[in-house]
Amino acid sequence: MLKISNTVELADWEIELSAIRSMGNGGQNVNKVSSAIHLRFDIRHSTLPDVYKQRLLALSDSRITKEGVVVIKAQTYRTQEKNREDALSRLKGLIVSSMVVAKKRRPTRPTKSSQRRRVDSKKKNGATKQLRKKVVM
Repeated sequence: MLKISNTVELADWEIELSAIRSMGNGGQNVNKVSSAIHLRFDIRHSTLPDVYKQRLLALSDSRITKEGVVVIKAQTYRTQEKNREDALSRLKGLIVSSMVVAKKRRPTRPTKSSQRRRVDSKKKNGATKQLRKKVVM
């Protein structure tokens, strides 16, 4: 059972976890032990509310396939249990981040005093550079 929020939970049957062999260096252990976790979660066939499903499917994330399946591969840790926790927390983070609504930007204009300060500093810099010139006689 993966708890997303106070009202939304995912059952264990919705998340498909399979152990696979991890990639990379690690000596003989990497060839013998299946410590990496391959997580698959079908968005369309899940019990998530429709709002969650629409937001997830609208994301342009490389972890979400065209068929609407989230695929996460966790192989950071050496143990299968830690990789399982990592994969589940990454799935939860993806779902939670899809529900965050970005604050609408209100266009602003610079104030008169800030414009005046900017022009004054430019004039001061120009005057300083004029003093550095060679004196022509």
